[in-house]
Amino acid sequence: MPLTDTSIRNAKPGTKPIKLFDERGLFLLVTPTGGKWWRFRFMFDGKEKLLSLGVYPDVSLKDARERRDEARKLVANGVNPSENRKIQKSARADLIANSFEVVAREWFTKYSATWAKNHGVSIP
Repeated sequence: MPLTDTSIRNAKPGTKPIKLFDERGLFLLVTPTGGKWWRFRFMFDGKEKLLSLGVYPDVSLKDARERRDEARKLVANGVNPSENRKIQKSARADLIANSFEVVAREWFTKYSATWAKNHGVSIP
């Protein structure tokens, strides 16, 4: 039986982690400290893998199901969702590191040591 928002809200932590299963690999892990983590279990290259989809209530049941469906599409296309997430995170970090502001500040720091004192001062 699929999860409901009411059953998730009423889930109480136990002495061990509790798994509340939804459908198609999605489940909610309720930790002994009370945390509620969305997880997606899938098979990739013949091995079982887990993907974290967020924390309840920040990620609602509807959002968790949407994220699960996106991950299932990636698996169906032969892409490991975990690796895909790492690649996207790395690409975002590269974009931030190579932004115009970062490059301009590096350039300013490198060359400003040889300038006259008032050369690098901005005028209001």
